[in-house]
Amino acid sequence: MKKRMSIKLRLTLWFTLFMMLIAALCLGLMIIIGSRVAENEASERLGRTVRSDLEGISYTEGRLSFDAGFSFYKDGVYTIIYNAGKAMLGGETPPGFPVTEELQNGVTRTVSGEGETFLIFDLFMPSGWEDGVWVRGVTEYPDVRDSMGQSVTVFLIILPFLIFMAALGGYLTARHSLKPIERITELAGSISEGRDLKKRIAPEYESTDEAGRLAAAFDQMISRLEGSFEAEKQFASDASHELRTPTAVIVAQCSYLDKYADSTEDYKEGVEVIKRQADRMSVMIDRLLDITRLDFGTKKLEKTDTDLSELLRTLCEEQDNGERGIGLSTDISPDIHADIDSYLFSRVINNLLENARRYGKENGHIRASLKKEGKRILLSVEDDGIGIASEEQEKIWRRFYQVDPSRESGSGLGLGLSMVKQIVELHGGSIKVESEPEKGSRFTVELQG
Repeated sequence: MKKRMSIKLRLTLWFTLFMMLIAALCLGLMIIIGSRVAENEASERLGRTVRSDLEGISYTEGRLSFDAGFSFYKDGVYTIIYNAGKAMLGGETPPGFPVTEELQNGVTRTVSGEGETFLIFDLFMPSGWEDGVWVRGVTEYPDVRDSMGQSVTVFLIILPFLIFMAALGGYLTARHSLKPIERITELAGSISEGRDLKKRIAPEYESTDEAGRLAAAFDQMISRLEGSFEAEKQFASDASHELRTPTAVIVAQCSYLDKYADSTEDYKEGVEVIKRQADRMSVMIDRLLDITRLDFGTKKLEKTDTDLSELLRTLCEEQDNGERGIGLSTDISPDIHADIDSYLFSRVINNLLENARRYGKENGHIRASLKKEGKRILLSVEDDGIGIASEEQEKIWRRFYQVDPSRESGSGLGLGLSMVKQIVELHGGSIKVESEPEKGSRFTVELQG
């Protein structure tokens, strides 16, 4: 396959050629402007000299006289005097000047002679009604090479250095700008080969330009991809670990029934055990999938303005079923609204209430409250159950962790608090626990109102 020129080299060559073009244009403009300036200066000098000579000439009754110090050649200007009939009275024309050139009063113009170009300026000085003299000034047209020769020479000497510096600067700029793209290419290759997903570009390339933002966006994409892979691995690990026990129970129960069941009661009891384990597996899989969707970000929040007071009151009424003799009371401030996903936040409240009932003491009490302090919305669920030791309180947010597995009932899987924390943080809030062993626990959710 034909090897193409790299972008870095193409940018450097383009930048260098562009700088050479700019240099050539600058040189051309310098010459043009220098020529115009030299021409203007020569024209001004010519006009000034002719008017000065005119003041030093007297023409009375056909007699021509000059002031002291008058010169027919001064400041590079030849002065020639003609009578009214355009016959030369005095002065000398420069070599190569066309002596037949017509006289034109007050006009500065360019004429070509024998291999030379001249600037001429004529003025008529009247004497009486019909007589007078013409004063003509002639100077050689300025050669810009003479006036700008030194400047052009210096420019041509430093031009190669300028082009070299431009090429070097272009190369360094292109290399610096394309550095994150090269790193992205390397990382993409590493990912395709199944290597390290923890590498990032931004620490090596800290910039706020377009390339820096590209590097940051790629890092963010890799972080999400890494999180997705980790969530997938976590799901596979969690599922294989936690489904092992109910699966083993089901297999063992089926084996027992096959070998030892002799009556309908034996089969009925075995089927009930299998059903409980199957229900447990179903709930576990549903919760694992919910947590995984939250990890992957595929479960999006659908926030609406929700009456949180009414939502908490409704859920507490549904949960106040008297199970284990535990009562439920509420202290809910009215008309507290929040911008939340009502379905997901219902999961938060239900999980906290279920957790309080599961770990509360027999014939105990649960208290749910909701209030607003400034811009903070505080929702708390408190029980008087077994409590949580201080060294255990950081662990309760882990998946499948249970403070006292022997106390679990129903579908206690150790997934509820992990999911609660994820949902609350997705809403930009926080959750904390205050607890003492044998005295109970209070979970407090804080949202911004």
